[in-house]
Amino acid sequence: MIEDSMIPATEEELTDDENGQLYEHQRLVVDKGQVPLRIDKFMCEHLQHTSRNRIQKAADAGFVHVNEKPVKSNYKVRPGDVITLMLDRPQYDSSIEPEEIPLNVVYEDSELMVINKPAGMVVHPGCGNYHGTLVNAVAWHLRDVPGYDPNDPEVGLVHRIDKDTSGLLVVAKTPLAKTKLGVQFFNKTTHRSYNALVWGNFVEDDGRIEGNIGRDPKDRLRMAVFPPDSEIGKSAVTHYRVLQRFGYVTLVECILETGRTHQIRAHMKHIGHPLFSDERYGGNEILRGERCGTYQQFVRNCFKICPRQALHAKTLGFVHPKTGQQMDFTSELPDDMQMLIEKWQKRVPVRE
Repeated sequence: MIEDSMIPATEEELTDDENGQLYEHQRLVVDKGQVPLRIDKFMCEHLQHTSRNRIQKAADAGFVHVNEKPVKSNYKVRPGDVITLMLDRPQYDSSIEPEEIPLNVVYEDSELMVINKPAGMVVHPGCGNYHGTLVNAVAWHLRDVPGYDPNDPEVGLVHRIDKDTSGLLVVAKTPLAKTKLGVQFFNKTTHRSYNALVWGNFVEDDGRIEGNIGRDPKDRLRMAVFPPDSEIGKSAVTHYRVLQRFGYVTLVECILETGRTHQIRAHMKHIGHPLFSDERYGGNEILRGERCGTYQQFVRNCFKICPRQALHAKTLGFVHPKTGQQMDFTSELPDDMQMLIEKWQKRVPVRE
């Protein structure tokens, strides 16, 4: 049996598998008398506790195979076809168990909680990370709250950030809160800003990046940017503003108009400014600066201080789902990013 939660709901759930290996989770053999039928509809009719939308997402990610080859969701099944659902993690009990893990709770009431997530913490179990996640920690924190079930998709996380990105997230305690907050994210009425240290200097003080984001055809663990008028990927817009210039790197504020997987990381890479220390997008190489050994060692020391993409979800704003009040939260930069910025400040005079 395939549970709905086992098939990825978003592309973000596909990003933490480092080896690219796929595992068979379900096998179906099409009957001899089967008439031609779209594979997403066929699978939805034959698999319990899943949805056509999730099957389509799985097919788009290359997880639905026919006769050992990936197919799209509009493929018409034929008699004798062998359909396999291949996921990027072994079969595993997907139920979420409470785990006593410290949480930095910024705000909490009967409807929701706002959490400041540290870098390195996976948000949701999956792709080899089945324990020690933010969701496990939330389940423990809310273990005595009547009616809160961490395995109920109608409550819990409203949005996500990457494992190695730090910063603010909102969790819904009730179905009504999750629905109303979800509508705000969908309608782009929330406010989210990030601080990022990126390679290179900007000519302008602010700008707008627009480009569809979809999975990179050359590397399924990475996202790529495609023309806005193309049918590839999903539309995405990022606004940025220069906060401090350090010559070879720049501290910028990024405001999301949309919320796609790896949006800031992919957009900044696209315009030639990869995030500092971002291994997946090439930011862990010395991309700007001097050839002298002193500078090279300086940058390598910077990589050691902040061995992950220098990205922090600094602010989060939304309308409270019950009271209708505007709620705005700000978090300080974590120690690794603060130390990284201070190191560049000492080396290069800051120009505002």
